[in-house]
Amino acid sequence: MLYPDIEPRATGFLSRPDGHEIYWEEIGNPDGIPVVFLHGGPGAGISPRHRQFFNPEKYRVILFDQRGSGKSRPFGSLENNTTPDLVGDIEALRAMCGIDKWLVFGGSWGSTLALAYGQAHPDRVTAFVLRGIFLCRDSEIDWFMTGMGKFFPDAQKPFLAAVGYEQNPGTAALLAAYTDVFAGKRGKEAAIQAARAWSGFEARCCTLLPDDGLVGDFEGDAIALALARLEHHYFVNRGFFTENQLLANMASIRHLPAVIVQGRYDVVCPPVSALDLAENWPGSQLLIVNDAGHAASEPGIARALIEATDHFAGTLS
Repeated sequence: MLYPDIEPRATGFLSRPDGHEIYWEEIGNPDGIPVVFLHGGPGAGISPRHRQFFNPEKYRVILFDQRGSGKSRPFGSLENNTTPDLVGDIEALRAMCGIDKWLVFGGSWGSTLALAYGQAHPDRVTAFVLRGIFLCRDSEIDWFMTGMGKFFPDAQKPFLAAVGYEQNPGTAALLAAYTDVFAGKRGKEAAIQAARAWSGFEARCCTLLPDDGLVGDFEGDAIALALARLEHHYFVNRGFFTENQLLANMASIRHLPAVIVQGRYDVVCPPVSALDLAENWPGSQLLIVNDAGHAASEPGIARALIEATDHFAGTLS
């Protein structure tokens, strides 16, 4: 159901004034509908599969690794790594590419960042395709830290054990324990193992059916060491948002079209957030995929995302 694998037409690094270098790549038709792809995590980075959600004859697609992720440099850096910094990077990429407006495509944390970018620059967005909605509210962070394990208690055990717990002590204590580990207070190897435990826990909760390949990817150095530290960093700082900020600021983008794709059995980002967003966005279309969890790799989710990009390929051309 995905479009065929495709190699980038161009790649490079965007140098930012504070020393970060943002890796980017471009695929598709240089005269096509512009779109920016925002990956999840934060910290997960882009993969070749992400290129396959777009008809390469219709779209000009810009993908990039967010600060500290993937090929961007410095890898895993928390310095100058905030949501406003990421929004600034997106806008700098748009200007570098000579794009006036673009469709914004984001899943999980990418949906969070898509909303933040759109609300900061509504005049630069034509439409949204969002998946696995995460609004970065306290309740959602608390769910990740303490709720997912109620559905995946076996996966939660190593997540807790990595910082010395047998039972979940609550969000604040668990985040504090990971702060100590990631700061190196228990040694470098403990920090590495804790990162793999965090990322592995998330991966095991991502899909309706077990996906050993996804778990292996998330536990590997290319993802785990950035994903865990950056997710923790953003959770501790509540995404650098005020509580309920994204819903409170919907007036600036409510006029723009949006397709929201949500797995019915998404344990990482439960459907209540997608429903809350859709209720605050009368013109949006909410698609509930009844045979899926959180991951974009699940067949029902992938199918819905392709249908969404194909739809906008017709309406935005």
